[in-house]
Amino acid sequence: MKALITGASSGLGWDMAHVLSDMGYDIVAVARRTDRLELLKNDLKTDVEIVYCDLSDAEECKSLVRFAPEVDILINNAGFGVFGDLCTTELDAELKMIDTNTRAMHILTKLFVQEFKKRNSGKILNVASIAAFFPGPLFAGYYATKAYVYRLTQSLAEELRQEKSKVLVSVLCPGPVHTEFEEAANVSFGTGTEKMGKGMILESKFVAEYAIKKFLEGKFVIIPGKLMKLAAFTRHIVSEKFLAKCLYFVQSKKMVRK
Repeated sequence: MKALITGASSGLGWDMAHVLSDMGYDIVAVARRTDRLELLKNDLKTDVEIVYCDLSDAEECKSLVRFAPEVDILINNAGFGVFGDLCTTELDAELKMIDTNTRAMHILTKLFVQEFKKRNSGKILNVASIAAFFPGPLFAGYYATKAYVYRLTQSLAEELRQEKSKVLVSVLCPGPVHTEFEEAANVSFGTGTEKMGKGMILESKFVAEYAIKKFLEGKFVIIPGKLMKLAAFTRHIVSEKFLAKCLYFVQSKKMVRK
């Protein structure tokens, strides 16, 4: 059994690679930082293929599918955020984020699911975020990309169900997790959320273990942590306008001042 994981050089991708390797899966580890992938390869128990790939490049995404068609699991984990007021954030950075978070996920999901359907087997886990369910002032582009991931996966799951396919897809929607995401996005999850109670920010290893367990059990929407499950429920009972106002306040506390 073999799993391909994008964004495997750190954070959730790194930890999910360890979880699956401990379970006996060979790993195809995909990222841009080959030095980190080499460290991962030396750290895992099973066979590891490392692949350098810039997922913001559509052609490299297509080449990746041609390189590793015979996998049993695809985990679309790669992604990053651009934090700040939409009128002032850097457009090129946002376009690269959109290409990485959504276009790459779309390409890989589509091409791998076509292969999986031919075999009538295979599993795909797309990593979205609790952000997929909410408006995201000061993080607008990132929230929008995660909504795209969630909705595309939801629609694909129903198409596969209608076709009675044995191919399974799931979507992971974690809340704040301590990873390199914070540094890359110039935010700190320890400021805007700490007043909301302990347990809001989860450790990457816990999220990875929980996500893989539920994914392999066939659960569609995977939300680690009781507080995040409760947060997801509130969107059904609170107006979008009120949510946007509250989230603006929370997000405004996350900015790292330099």
